[in-house]
Amino acid sequence: MTASAPSSNQSNSWTWIGLFLAGLGVLGCGYAIYRVGQVHADPTASLTRSTKLVAAMDDNDERKQKAPELDGGLEWLNCGGPIRLKDLRGKIVLLDFWTYCCINCIHVLPDLARLEKKYANQLVVIGVHSAKFDGEKDSKNIREAILRYHIEHPVVNDANHRIWEAYDVHSWPTLVLIDPEGYYLGSVSGEGHYDLLDRIIERLIKEHREKKTLNEEPIRFDLDKYRERRTSPLAFPGKVFADPANNRIFIADSSHHRIVITDLNGKLLEVAGRGEPGYEDGPFDKAMFNDPQGMALQGETLLVADRKNHRIRAIDLKAKKVSTIAGTGEQGRDRRFGGDALKTGMNSPWDILLVGDDLYIAQAGHHQLWKLSFKDNRLTPWAGNGRENIFPSVSHGKEGLKGTWERSMFAQPSGLATDGKWVYVADSEVSAVRAVSLDPADRTVKTLVGEGLFEFGDVDGFGEEARLQHCLGVAWHNGKVYVADTYNNKIKVIDPETLECRTFLGDGKAGRSDDPPRFDEPAGLHVAGDLLFVADTNNHRICIVDLKTKAMRTLNIIGLQPPQPAVDEKPVFVNATKTQLGETVVPRTGEITLTLRVSPPPGFKLNTQAPFHYMVKGEKGFEQFGPLADSGPEMRIRLPAEKVADSATLTVSLAYYVCKEGSEGICQPRSHVWEMTIKPGEDRRGATLILSTEK
Repeated sequence: MTASAPSSNQSNSWTWIGLFLAGLGVLGCGYAIYRVGQVHADPTASLTRSTKLVAAMDDNDERKQKAPELDGGLEWLNCGGPIRLKDLRGKIVLLDFWTYCCINCIHVLPDLARLEKKYANQLVVIGVHSAKFDGEKDSKNIREAILRYHIEHPVVNDANHRIWEAYDVHSWPTLVLIDPEGYYLGSVSGEGHYDLLDRIIERLIKEHREKKTLNEEPIRFDLDKYRERRTSPLAFPGKVFADPANNRIFIADSSHHRIVITDLNGKLLEVAGRGEPGYEDGPFDKAMFNDPQGMALQGETLLVADRKNHRIRAIDLKAKKVSTIAGTGEQGRDRRFGGDALKTGMNSPWDILLVGDDLYIAQAGHHQLWKLSFKDNRLTPWAGNGRENIFPSVSHGKEGLKGTWERSMFAQPSGLATDGKWVYVADSEVSAVRAVSLDPADRTVKTLVGEGLFEFGDVDGFGEEARLQHCLGVAWHNGKVYVADTYNNKIKVIDPETLECRTFLGDGKAGRSDDPPRFDEPAGLHVAGDLLFVADTNNHRICIVDLKTKAMRTLNIIGLQPPQPAVDEKPVFVNATKTQLGETVVPRTGEITLTLRVSPPPGFKLNTQAPFHYMVKGEKGFEQFGPLADSGPEMRIRLPAEKVADSATLTVSLAYYVCKEGSEGICQPRSHVWEMTIKPGEDRRGATLILSTEK
């Protein structure tokens, strides 16, 4: 959990309630880092402070504070337009103050998804994206993060921290709870608070049902995924690993949750994983990953950092099977002790590096480097004390201070490389590149570039002059460290001896181009021979760079398709209006075209961006359902005439969405059902039936 300096616009009237769960952040994150130094919150305070929420809920209206409106955002994403709290009266509202670089914010997202699913008709989650890095202020980049992390609630781009200041927020992530009457109840920082929020929401639902102030009418939002029409076979690839000796490239197709294997020319060889997020060992077509990232090769076994599963997986390339070699599947909390590899929890392993019989692991969630020894199958901390910060920094090094494996501090280490003597680390949250000695007699940790949690930019130079912005990948070649300077959209190169850092490729502009070379948040690097392989994450591609000439090309993957979506479940039709049509004559053969015409009710407009679903049911088991290709005022469904004619009755159901005029950000599901008696007519081929929602 990373926190900024306190805002100058603190709202002291909320201080007593805002503090109620401040101590709970330590239970989920461990440490909070401030500009002024390091603060270890007192975990014993959490029990006392949690009772303040109960007190806030029991207060009379005179003492409660209305939650501020969500004003000041640059743009609303993942919905049809701006959302006002007054439009959400009757709903419990949970604000998630986050920034997409933050590992603790990423860890909160699954808990939010669980709450959204459990309380679909009572709870509304709104993400308030209050950026830390400059690159995160761009709505385009936030939209990519929404798609990458499968976020299904509205997000407002609070680039100028207007909403952050209005709610007196100080750290990422912070969750704010607002009751159905619009009263601010308090906040909690950090991760790991699902059970607490679940209990509070259950109590709020009970109380506001009794008060008749709870609105349980379902609503939906115009999610960006509905408008996304990506055809790329890759989705946000995080890492890449090349094996030229065997003519292979391994690609972590992270948001497709699979490992793609091609030859050096891009011809598809294998795909490990069925393309759905989850966890399952077994054959390639049955195995499941969840946001796989870094890879390492051990003979004919590919090792994979399975990030969201908090595991290390092993892919047997000959047997074409996947197994688990480390991690329990539960997010680890212990930063001090290790143990048996399959009995020790891990915390967002982001990259791995094989050196001899040891696998070094960048545990982004622990802010540490760990080591898996294949000699005894033990998983143990290796470097970093678990505090999210940088020690030593470049300036510390100039003063003669040295970090050691035990004393050093990291902040979301996300990329690893080695020259055989040192392990080089992309330490993303401090925008740094670190070096850790492999010599147990030395145990030195030093910093090549990087000064602190809030020291970042795009500056070439030497040592403390240089600046990176949330770097996620490193690679070693001929005495130099190549860096994926992710939020600067560049590849940079560092000389570990002179500490010179300079731009190697990219002009800083987000784009997709081989000549001139342009990237969009590159995250993974690997060198094989004189070639640099780049996982150009937001461009959904792999680039290959000739290190001698700087010529770059995009790997054209031949034969790879995106995963096929799972078969749609039967749609649900809520708020249904029924129309009884009586007897309808249909042909016995050919094809029947149903034309459905939808007119929204007064004061509403049709949401044509949302997916529309239908179901047709007849006698003798005839059933047809699915999404409609068109979402508009007029849609068509084609049916086999013989199936319809063989039905005594036919029911046609349509699910669609409407939005209130002047409140485009909030939509409601509606349904219409037509029922008719079927009479077979002449033996002619085909007909058209027109069904309308108008009376």
